[in-house]
Amino acid sequence: MKSLGVAVIVLVGTVISIMIFEIFLRDLLFTNTESVSGTERFSELKGNIPYFFSIIFFVWIESFLEELQDRGFSLNRFDSLFSKIPLSTVLAVLSQAAIFGFRHSYDFSPRSITTGLVGLVFGTVYVLTGRNLWPLIIAHIILNTMSMIDRL
Repeated sequence: MKSLGVAVIVLVGTVISIMIFEIFLRDLLFTNTESVSGTERFSELKGNIPYFFSIIFFVWIESFLEELQDRGFSLNRFDSLFSKIPLSTVLAVLSQAAIFGFRHSYDFSPRSITTGLVGLVFGTVYVLTGRNLWPLIIAHIILNTMSMIDRL
């Protein structure tokens, strides 16, 4: 139950951070405000409910594995690598968030920033909850499911 509560807090924090970026920073950082929504990857999903149900389980597995990789492994590895540097955990959270963002868009774009913000919120919560992955896995599954439903 505690993990579910933390997952809700993670979701709210993620939405708030993305809204702040979209409202205040996007136009300052990107003069060309073309949206890179990523919906092209799943264009065949539009209106195709059987296809949605055929892939959603794999989306959940991918969400689970991303949390294991990005927070469970990468953040901990960076923290270990930076252990002799003051604020090593902060640097580790920032590093894994940047990689998480760029891995989802492969360029410096609004999509990489918003995904990086998700990584920043998730990494911060991971550290603050005593490195508990379960709330993040739940939140990641919910976010990705909502994203897939939005493409439907």
